[in-house]
Amino acid sequence: MRKGLVIVVVVAIAAALGVLAQRRLGTTTAHAAAPLAVAAARAAPAAAASAAPGAAEEPKAADPVIPDTLPQFQLADRDGRKRSLGEWKGHPLMVNYWASWCGPCRREIPLLNQLRSEHKAQKLEIVGIAVDFRDDVLQYVKDNPISYPLLIGEEDGLAAVHAMGVQQEAFPFTVFADSRQRILALKFGELHKDEAELILDHLAQVDAGTLALPAARQQITEGLKDLATKRAASAPAKSG
Repeated sequence: MRKGLVIVVVVAIAAALGVLAQRRLGTTTAHAAAPLAVAAARAAPAAAASAAPGAAEEPKAADPVIPDTLPQFQLADRDGRKRSLGEWKGHPLMVNYWASWCGPCRREIPLLNQLRSEHKAQKLEIVGIAVDFRDDVLQYVKDNPISYPLLIGEEDGLAAVHAMGVQQEAFPFTVFADSRQRILALKFGELHKDEAELILDHLAQVDAGTLALPAARQQITEGLKDLATKRAASAPAKSG
């Protein structure tokens, strides 16, 4: 079995975001109906043995598996220079996958700018991975400033998505890694500040050596699930 981490998905109840149509890249991009909070965990054996004998089995997609550490693909930055995530080793890191046509992606950019500024003392770095046409991205950032490093790719951007163990191009999603580039968590859907602060707090404890990586992953999973439940409960009830 290939070494890796199976991402454990915690789905919020509210179906607020709907489906995003992929624009021009030639693939179908489905955004989850609600934010998916995902924390990394070790692979567990399949539970197929618990199925009733003779029961019909529906086809099941393979569980997404992310690597233990950040993959070292190369993408061009705004100036066209090829860069890899390894350049930011020594920094706690957020890797945000997005596209200029994606509404939730655009909405979370101000938060990412804010987080980078507020966590400057902790050396936090954020790297945006734009899976989109280069001209479209560069035009977008002219009017919508992005303060953090930005890497851009079309087909090679899709390869960078797959290198993270994600097979469907559902945007946005954000990967959190410690200063040794070990992956702590992966959050699907629009990132909220309380979720980011929860993960970054655990990341800081891992970097400080006061919290073990497996415990941090488990606590992040539980914390994100709790935040998602509270957010769903506080959402306005739909009439009718």
